[in-house]
Amino acid sequence: MAIMITDECISCNACEAECPNIAIYSPGAPYILGGQEFAALNEEHTYIVPDKCTECVGFYDEPQCIPACPTEAIVPDPNRVETKEQLMAKKEHLDQVGR
Repeated sequence: MAIMITDECISCNACEAECPNIAIYSPGAPYILGGQEFAALNEEHTYIVPDKCTECVGFYDEPQCIPACPTEAIVPDPNRVETKEQLMAKKEHLDQVGR
């Protein structure tokens, strides 16, 4: 399951530095995936690109962004449930196409 940032976010970006997949972006900032730039997914607060989030599988035992958040605004995304195998496959894909 990808991780998401709720409206409780204060855009401090403490989580951004913790992400090994470079999946976390400042509000309004475009994101890069596979060398291609895409429009920001959120203009109001820091956001996570679901297609780049592997919950840190392949890097750490648990997501690193969640404990970094001072407002507890980072939670599992119930609309994007993925197995560890799917998350590892996503990581391997990102390794190939670029983050």
